[in-house]
Amino acid sequence: MTLHLIKLCVGASSVEELGTWQAGRVEEQKKAGLKPRLFHTTFQAPKRQDELLDGGSIYWVIKGMIQARQRLMGFEDGHKKNGTRCCLLLLDEKLVPVRPLPRRAFQGWRYLFPDDAPTDLGSGDKRLA
Repeated sequence: MTLHLIKLCVGASSVEELGTWQAGRVEEQKKAGLKPRLFHTTFQAPKRQDELLDGGSIYWVIKGMIQARQRLMGFEDGHKKNGTRCCLLLLDEKLVPVRPLPRRAFQGWRYLFPDDAPTDLGSGDKRLA
């Protein structure tokens, strides 16, 4: 069964700003001679990784609304810049706008079931698996 994550996008005021910020990270990696990839760091690794990788996405809450999603591509152990261990949520580069849906603030990430996920903009009433 497919499962998604939902996460607050702290610091971005729009989907476009998130996309610009992510493109900047990719450019920084290229300039540093690294293989470019998008990821988000989180303290806790999801335990239901197989379900998340079965077509799951991370849904971004921006300014109190779920506004976009990105496909989850994998998980890796990593380290933050300060050296603390973390989990890397590997993301597809494509940022997909979704029908805005209000969501209250929360800490960390949460699982999101497909029936509760907003549809992609322009996809009609079709729900993602």
